[in-house]
Amino acid sequence: MLAGTTCEMNAGVDWAQVREAYPGQHPLLNLNNAAVSPPPLVVEQAVIDAYRFVSKNPDVNMWTGLDATLPDIKRQLATLADCDAEEIALNRNASEGLSVAIFGIALSTDDRVLVSPWDYPSALGGWQQRQAREGIVVDTVAFDVLASDEEIVAAYSSAIRPATRVLHLTHMLHWTGRVLPVARLCALARERGIITIVDAAQSFAQMPISFRELGCDFFVTSLHKWLGAPVGNGMLIVNRRHLRETWPLLAPFDATPDTVDKFDHWNLGTYNSALQAGIEPAIRFHQAIGVGNIHARLRALTRYWTRRAADIDGLRIHTPLEANTLGAVSLFSVDGIDAARLERTLRQSFSVHVKYRRVGQLEGLRVSPHIYMNEADLDVFMDALHAAVKDVT
Repeated sequence: MLAGTTCEMNAGVDWAQVREAYPGQHPLLNLNNAAVSPPPLVVEQAVIDAYRFVSKNPDVNMWTGLDATLPDIKRQLATLADCDAEEIALNRNASEGLSVAIFGIALSTDDRVLVSPWDYPSALGGWQQRQAREGIVVDTVAFDVLASDEEIVAAYSSAIRPATRVLHLTHMLHWTGRVLPVARLCALARERGIITIVDAAQSFAQMPISFRELGCDFFVTSLHKWLGAPVGNGMLIVNRRHLRETWPLLAPFDATPDTVDKFDHWNLGTYNSALQAGIEPAIRFHQAIGVGNIHARLRALTRYWTRRAADIDGLRIHTPLEANTLGAVSLFSVDGIDAARLERTLRQSFSVHVKYRRVGQLEGLRVSPHIYMNEADLDVFMDALHAAVKDVT
């Protein structure tokens, strides 16, 4: 269907054909794909077909029909993530996967966990809940999102205490798109016997990733962002050495204490199996283009719109644009302009959807195009942004 392989970097990919493979986005120009992206049409159709299949004989077609494909889906995901299929649990999203790790890692009173203010809010809330209920200590490392990798590694190294037991890391910050040197931080943690959790909700499938090369203990992602699977699909990877000692978030139906099954989705009880039927076609679609091509395309789209926006007085980009790890996610602000008001103006007056984000003293608008978009879409955004800035000045 699509030209291109994982060895090619944009060469041979027909991006107009890619665009036709997605549902049209109406009435808004969707520049918030970092939250939820539309699945390709082939994925959408697979879910519709699966749902109709379930309806014919739900008890049989769900459990012995659709669920029979899950081991193979795990094997395909394991190829993408560079892990063993026996380390993968399927769930609903990254937040659920993070909760498994946050609440499942055994800790004692006064054990310490190191987080950053840039981590996902619900993840921080989970650790704070354990602090309030169990007496663990949550420490926070401080660093600037535009600091160098060396400065960030040094900040984490200085913040680690003798009692630090867990390092919670975000691979790509959902606020700004900054990619942290997670492999280096995981290596630092291993040297000190510290467990690592990597939140890869934004980076997985947007850029090449290897679970083995990262060297983390827990890896969490959503499949509905950059892989293009239906909303309601997530993946948790647990290094096999932690399977026995980690508690499940929900008590498993069957007693399987030593396998990844105890973290799997079916512990929820009855769930919508049809949604998982969209994972396999999403993987095939993704592989047909190639993750290297996808990353290069997303990086090029980000650099395209930011170059066109450079003539806006007071424009500030809060994402390192020259980094090779740059992808689709970036954050900008305009001096003297209320970012929340600018977001409303873009949406209400120009039908352009970006996302207002604020963390600490940093606030701005997050922009995240996807591979179904092209430069003409970003030209529409740029025309709207230039006009909206004048409107709210």
